[in-house]
Amino acid sequence: MTNEQLISRITDTALLRGDFTLRSGRKSKYYLDKYLFQTRPEILAALAERFAERVAAVPGGVDRLAGAELGGVPIVSATGIAADKPFILIRNQKKGYGTAKQVEGELNPGDKIVILEDIATTGGQVLEAAKTLSDMGAKVVSIIAVIDRQEGARENIQAAGYGFESLLTKADLGIDE
Repeated sequence: MTNEQLISRITDTALLRGDFTLRSGRKSKYYLDKYLFQTRPEILAALAERFAERVAAVPGGVDRLAGAELGGVPIVSATGIAADKPFILIRNQKKGYGTAKQVEGELNPGDKIVILEDIATTGGQVLEAAKTLSDMGAKVVSIIAVIDRQEGARENIQAAGYGFESLLTKADLGIDE
């Protein structure tokens, strides 16, 4: 799938217009419903290919990938397969039963991690995930999002000391709010 085709598929499938409140609390006249594009095999496969290319280009290599619940799970699963990299899943909170873990999958101290994010607005959720991994001894080397809404995520993530990239931006999608 070409980049133009991917952009068209995402906007046709998941770009909603109206009045929305985002996770950050901000109001918006548009919403990118990640679940509408992440549940389409052809779109998810194209995203995984692009993520795998970016992961392969990370200087110094990557030990594993990470995705935060819930939106990061399909992305990191598909990319893990495409990149042939093990991955972990980060819960928003430790579960209160069973093993009571906040991170599922194997994570070793010193592991170099790339966190895959769906939609980056201010970067708040992915920064929480990065802190969780850092507190466990991992080294978050980069954060890569599907779409950067260009509302401060890049600046906040970089100010926290992490690299940031996005496959697409709201400008790429033709969104002019």
